[in-house]
Amino acid sequence: MKMISAAPHISTHGHRRWLSAFCIAGLLFQAVLPAVCASSDKIVRYSEYGAVGDGVTDDFDAIVKTHAEANKTGAKVRADAGATYYIGGAKKSAIIQTDTDWSGARFIIDDTKVENRQINVFRVSSTLPPVQLKSVKTLRKNQDKLDVPLSRESVVVVTDSTTKRYIRMGLNQNNGSAQTDVLVVDKNGSIDKKTPVLWDFDNITSITAHPIDSETLTVRGGHFTTIANREESRYAYYARGLNITRSNVVIDGITHAVTGEVDHGAPYTGFIIITNCARVTVQNCMLSGRKIHSTIGRANARVSMGSYDISVTRASDVTFKNCRQLNDIHDGKYWGIFGSNFSKNIIFDNVEFSRFDAHMGVTNATIKNSVLGHQGINLIGSGVFLVENTEVHGRNFINLRSDYGSTWEGAIIIRNCEYTPDGGRRSDAVLINGNNNGKHNFGYVCHMPKKITIDGLVINDTNPPAKYAGPKIFGAFNKAYTSDEYKEDYPYVTTGEVEIRNLKIKSGKPLVKSSNPFMFRNVRVTER
Repeated sequence: MKMISAAPHISTHGHRRWLSAFCIAGLLFQAVLPAVCASSDKIVRYSEYGAVGDGVTDDFDAIVKTHAEANKTGAKVRADAGATYYIGGAKKSAIIQTDTDWSGARFIIDDTKVENRQINVFRVSSTLPPVQLKSVKTLRKNQDKLDVPLSRESVVVVTDSTTKRYIRMGLNQNNGSAQTDVLVVDKNGSIDKKTPVLWDFDNITSITAHPIDSETLTVRGGHFTTIANREESRYAYYARGLNITRSNVVIDGITHAVTGEVDHGAPYTGFIIITNCARVTVQNCMLSGRKIHSTIGRANARVSMGSYDISVTRASDVTFKNCRQLNDIHDGKYWGIFGSNFSKNIIFDNVEFSRFDAHMGVTNATIKNSVLGHQGINLIGSGVFLVENTEVHGRNFINLRSDYGSTWEGAIIIRNCEYTPDGGRRSDAVLINGNNNGKHNFGYVCHMPKKITIDGLVINDTNPPAKYAGPKIFGAFNKAYTSDEYKEDYPYVTTGEVEIRNLKIKSGKPLVKSSNPFMFRNVRVTER
């Protein structure tokens, strides 16, 4: 259901005259006058600042000017119904700081001639400037308070560039990323228990507080079409979309289509990009998977490049609700639509996407009432991961990403779900899969889920491979680990307990612990 907010209205001419006089005379209150004087029910349109809306004339300058003027006065922005706004490749962004309604309008974003591929077309930003917390020098894992007061509740992003985590293995191998965490902190310095400190920070190189706006900003409607770039297929990401860096934002009813894709092109960070913020809801949106292109990776071998329509980085409490994918979620020509890094408390609710992906870690995530397509669930991180009332059509029900050590430090709960291995193609059925041979340093101790709870699961394993023994709780993970003689250089902590209730296996085959029984010999499995 779309949310409609009624703007406040001053009903009498007397009140209007009083407000006008106050705004002129109240020189002592200059710091708050813009918010008070702004006519909260005023609307400005792109056509007022020169937008033609014919789908041919470049309206980007007019769009940028409209938002700049609206930001000064607090006016809302509304697109002209029936207009089609062409946006060329100029090196600029339209800064959105007031409610915006694009309903009934179309936008064409042309990425074939772009001056700077990393500049967002639109940026939803706060008027509250970020603050450097220079007095905070260290943090301890699970610390509950910062020793510094803040002006207001904030999203705090902390980095130690001297310590590397997520040291990637495989075709896209690298030397790791700076240790990074995102915290929600109240003005007294108390850290929200849902955003715990994940690491010890002995050498903080950057710590920034991004103040959380108390009012919700809403961006609604609009049909966007991106004319895809046709650059060389290499890791040169485009970010030509809507970047949200403000907390308390609702994105409602946007449609994004992609056209002009050919057999080569640079990948995309996303059309909706959420960074350094909290409490963002994306609802009632239609988005697109991107065509897969390949390149030569760092291991000097050909690799498919990830290309996304949605990305979440250094953010918390981000919800996707009632969202769908325009192209087929089961079509392997398109990359998984969603990716995330360094984030916490992500929710999918009534979503139909090709995949959920926690790339460089998520803390606490929920997928419910949803359908996930050919790339399924890809996961690393910590906390509680809940999948409820959801269909999964990936090769595995959950794939713990092997390039980051197949690590989940916490619990996994599967409740009232349905699993169709590889979308019904001939396939083995593995509930939790991954790979870690204990020979690579990922920059952290790697864990399998401490406890896995399955309460209501249907496994549609009706098209199994030859010699199929039955669905497996765990994949092999480490095929060489078949006796006590095998020694791990970097120990991999296996699962302690699996509790199963209400399991239905369509093939009638028994449930198997793993194709590598020795590795999982100490896992306690209880079926009820």
